[in-house]
Amino acid sequence: MGRRIESEQSTKPSLVPYFFFLLPLLVLIANHHCSFPPSNTTPGPNPRRDPGRPAMDPYRHRPSSGNNSSFWTTNSGAPVWNNNSALTVGQRGPILLEDYHLIEKLAQFDRERIPERVVHARGASAKGFFEVTHDVSHLTCADFLRAPGVQTPVIVRFSTVVHERGSPETLRDPRGFAVKFYTREGNFDLVGNNMPVFFIRDGMKFPDMVHAFKPNPKTNLQENWRIVDFFSHHPESMHMFTFLFDDVGIPLNYRHMEGFGVNTYTLISRDGKPHLVKFHWKPTCGVKCLLDDEAVTVGGTCHSHATKDLYDSIAAGNFPEWKLYIQTIDADHEDKFDFDPLDVTKTWPEDIIPLQPVGRMVLNKNIDNFFAENEQIAFCPAIIVPGIHYSDDKLLQTRIFSYADTQRHRLGPNYLMLPVNAPKCAHHNNHHDGFMNFMHRDEEVNYFPSRFDPARHAEKVPIPPRVLTGCREKCIIHKENNFKQAGERYRSFDPARQDRFIQRVVDALSDPRVTHEHRSIWISYWSQCDASLGQKLASRLNLKPNM
Repeated sequence: MGRRIESEQSTKPSLVPYFFFLLPLLVLIANHHCSFPPSNTTPGPNPRRDPGRPAMDPYRHRPSSGNNSSFWTTNSGAPVWNNNSALTVGQRGPILLEDYHLIEKLAQFDRERIPERVVHARGASAKGFFEVTHDVSHLTCADFLRAPGVQTPVIVRFSTVVHERGSPETLRDPRGFAVKFYTREGNFDLVGNNMPVFFIRDGMKFPDMVHAFKPNPKTNLQENWRIVDFFSHHPESMHMFTFLFDDVGIPLNYRHMEGFGVNTYTLISRDGKPHLVKFHWKPTCGVKCLLDDEAVTVGGTCHSHATKDLYDSIAAGNFPEWKLYIQTIDADHEDKFDFDPLDVTKTWPEDIIPLQPVGRMVLNKNIDNFFAENEQIAFCPAIIVPGIHYSDDKLLQTRIFSYADTQRHRLGPNYLMLPVNAPKCAHHNNHHDGFMNFMHRDEEVNYFPSRFDPARHAEKVPIPPRVLTGCREKCIIHKENNFKQAGERYRSFDPARQDRFIQRVVDALSDPRVTHEHRSIWISYWSQCDASLGQKLASRLNLKPNM
């Protein structure tokens, strides 16, 4: 449709007298064709509307592909009769600003991407269920764990940690293992990794640690010298490096890796008795890894091999499954070990604190939309249910704040209204308004308490009754014991696995910008883990080990 623009003043006779003569007729025609029905009547049939399109209450119905039309529309629902060409002046003329559909289409495209996660940017999600297989009701009053046979819907997101959203899934990196349980008492987010420990024990160091792992702000290159330099100040990280530089540092795929809650939580029984707890996910298909040369081959063939494997396996009916186990410690016994049970750089020895089976998780459905259910899904360790509580784990305490805060930055203050994040049970509060609030609300009372609002407090749930005393102070924990467990893990490797581990450490310490001082400190740390390990590293690096 073209538009002709006249540049000369028209010399034709004025049409004003004729306009007044035709005005009554124009009004009659307008009333006949353009009138709107009263608000209390039902509109007549719309010839442009898809007859198979379901009716939608605009005040209550969330936008959904279930309301798709058979023809194109704008975001506001107006029909689009041409989605191929912009509105121009003539066939070759300039585009007109009034082409609202074009402007809307471009503006929407310009804003399709949201800020990627500062960590765990690359990931894949799947849905399924969790089923209780063993009675743990003596340990927790959590409703979804109340009895064997109880099933709870879940969605899981697996991820790499350090690297960007489009990075290969074959890089040496911890893997995220986050599970969202949609329980009858609200959501429970168990946000963990595929390794049972972490690099640091105090959240104060977390931003610096991530900066060290991330690319150099000047070159935008990830460089080993930055990592070596940072962790030369943190001997507690050696235990984590026995996982990262081990074969498990590159899982074969998401189906063949373990998951761990990493942090220490607290289970609360119905009578209020607390137990410290660690969570473990064990894949029924076993743990498998990629060696370095295999990772190069697989990554060179497909950067998304783990995502593809997860999706294809579920689509083929080969549903991945994990068993959930817990370790528990009586809260009164936490001082009976040579390590601090709240130290996230430590594991709990299974020969002393055995694994207890709880249930199984099966992923049997792929997500419907990657952006809606993978990019917009948001996890937070602060999201718990009655019967499960936090502990004084320093890293967990900082995660409680940081995760929710980063989701508000990434997705907005109402991110928990997004369908993938919203609870599936009834919920009610006075958290109103804010950016992108799309919850329909019609109540008049937005405060509490009120005699006009029947909403009341829920039944009181037990929380840890522990009395806390102490001085305000910034300090490290007393039972650091940084090297014992790292040495025990290294000695558990067979000789070939030990050699691969040593070579990866040597490669990291061989960065040209790693100084003699850095290498000496690292060898000192490894020597305190295991004397022979320190000697072998020193030999390969032509250094003398210092204890």
